[in-house]
Amino acid sequence: MSIRIVLALNAAPVYGWTTPRGWATVAALVALAGAVYGGLALFRFVRRRAVIALTAGAAGLAGGGWVVAVAEGGPGSGSGIVGGLAALVFGLVALALGGMALKRS
Repeated sequence: MSIRIVLALNAAPVYGWTTPRGWATVAALVALAGAVYGGLALFRFVRRRAVIALTAGAAGLAGGGWVVAVAEGGPGSGSGIVGGLAALVFGLVALALGGMALKRS
């Protein structure tokens, strides 16, 4: 019976703010900003916006990849896996938009 209680306590979701969730959120926000700058660079070409999109996308991709690589649990465990995956997706979008904007020039 004590084994079941210990397993149940380890599987309980974490609802509070944790450090890995903070890192994942920062990485996702940086990558999202890169995606926004990439969209703006495609809409009205400014080389600086495209470079910012590429830089922010790469930083968000690296941060999200790090969070996903060191995560010890799934969603709800407090390890930031959902934010890390969001950062990976936003980072890839930012890199694609920034690259397309640079290619247009």
